[in-house]
Amino acid sequence: MLVTAAVRNVALRRSWVDAPDHGRDGARKVHRIPIPRLGGVPIFVAYAVAFGVLLALPLKARGLVELGVVARLAPAVVVIFVVGLVDDVWGLPPWQKLVGQLAAAGAAHAAGVTLVAVGGYVLPGWAQLAGTLGWLVLLTNAINLIDGMDGLATGVSLFAALTMLTSALLVGNVPLALATVPLAGALLGFLRYNFNPATIFLGDCGSLLIGFLLGCFGLIWSQKSATMLGVTAPLLALAIPLLDVALAIVRRFLKRQSIFGADRGHIHHRLLDKGLSVRQAALLLYAVALVLAVLSLVSSVTQDSYAGLVLVLFCAVTWIGVQGLGYVEINMAGRLLIGGGFRRMLLGQLALRSYQERMKGAGSAEEAWGIVQETAREMGFHRVAWQVAGTEWEARVREEVSGAEWTAELPLRNGDWVRVSRPFESTVHQAAMGPFLDTLRGTLMEKSKGWERERRRAAGA
Repeated sequence: MLVTAAVRNVALRRSWVDAPDHGRDGARKVHRIPIPRLGGVPIFVAYAVAFGVLLALPLKARGLVELGVVARLAPAVVVIFVVGLVDDVWGLPPWQKLVGQLAAAGAAHAAGVTLVAVGGYVLPGWAQLAGTLGWLVLLTNAINLIDGMDGLATGVSLFAALTMLTSALLVGNVPLALATVPLAGALLGFLRYNFNPATIFLGDCGSLLIGFLLGCFGLIWSQKSATMLGVTAPLLALAIPLLDVALAIVRRFLKRQSIFGADRGHIHHRLLDKGLSVRQAALLLYAVALVLAVLSLVSSVTQDSYAGLVLVLFCAVTWIGVQGLGYVEINMAGRLLIGGGFRRMLLGQLALRSYQERMKGAGSAEEAWGIVQETAREMGFHRVAWQVAGTEWEARVREEVSGAEWTAELPLRNGDWVRVSRPFESTVHQAAMGPFLDTLRGTLMEKSKGWERERRRAAGA
C-alpha cells in the first residue's frame, strides 16, 4: 500500500499513464481519464521485501528460502518483470514481448519448475519443455488479457493465489505456501488502489508478473497430484483468465481476425454491455472466482469420483455461462455443430470440390453436360439448361416440384449462358449456393474456350 502510492505519483509526473480511448471506433477501455500504470512495480518490490524481512528475522527460515522455490525462480521472475516494465515505459512490439516470455519460461524450466507428469505419466524431456513453455506463456498472457477493467485481474489473481496458499497449507507444502502468501498480500494491498474507481493500473509489468508467478505456482501444485483429475485443480483455480483467453482465440478464429489483436469481446466487456457497472461486473466475477476456488480445493483433496463430479459440474456451468454472455459467433458455431449445419456445409463443399476435379478431366461438351446435371441434382436443383459452344440443352434432373421456384441465369462467353432452377422451399446445401454458382460459371467459361477453338478448327477443316 505504501509503495503503490509512491509509484502512482511518480508515474503521473512522468506521464507513464494509460490514456482512454473513449469515443473512438471500437473503444474497449472503460476508464475516461489517464490512469498511471506501473502497478507491477509495488507488487514486485513488496514481494521481494517480504522475503528480505523473513530472512532478517530469527525464524530459521533462511534454508527454506534460499533453497526453495523463490530463490530458484528469481532470475526468471526478474526477466518477466523487466520485459513488462520496458513495455510500459517505452513500448515493445508483440514479438519481442513473446521472446521475453519464452526466455523467462525457459529459465523457470531450468530451475525445476516444470510440467513433469500428467496423471502420473512422466513426460519425455521435450514434452516437459514444450508443456512448461506453453503453460507459462498462456497464463502470463491470460492475466494480461483480463486486465481491462478496474480491479478485475488483481482480484481474480488474489483468489487464485489464496486458493494455492490454502491447498499448500492443507497438504503441508511449505515451499509453495511461502511462495504464494507474499503474492496474496501484495495483491491485497494493491487492490486498495486498483478497485473501481482505480487510481493506478497493473500495467504489463504487473499483469505479466502475476500471470507468470501464478503459472509457476500452478505447476508446483500439479507436481504433487498423482491422478489426472488432481491436475485439474490448478486449472479450476485459474479458470476465469484461461476461459477468457480461450474464448478470445475461438472468437477471433471464427471471425478470421488475428488472435493477437485487441477487441471488445472479453468476458468483462460482455458483462458491461449487459448493463452492469464496472463494480458490479468485478464483484460478480469475484463471486465466480470464489466458487471456482472452492471447487478447486474440493477436487484437490477428494477422491477421484467426487473430483470427476466437480469437473462435470464446472463444465456444465461454464457452458451455460458462455451461452448467457451472448457470443453470437460461438453460439452460431455451436448450433451448426449440434444441429448438423456444419455437416451440411461440409457435404456442400465436398460436392463442389468433386465437381471441380471431375470437370478438369471433361474433354467434350457432352461429358461436361453430364457432370453439370449430376452436380445440379446433388445441390438441390431440379432443372438445368445451357447454351455452350453452339449447343443448347435442357434437362430435368429431379422430379417436378410444386410451388414457386427461383432461377439463376449465368452469362458465359459470346452470348452463351447456363440456367439452373430450384424450389424456394428446398434446403439442400443452402449455404453452398453462392459458391456453387460462382464455380459453375467459372468452370464453364474456362471449358468453353477450348470447345470454341475446337469448333473453329472443325469449321476450317
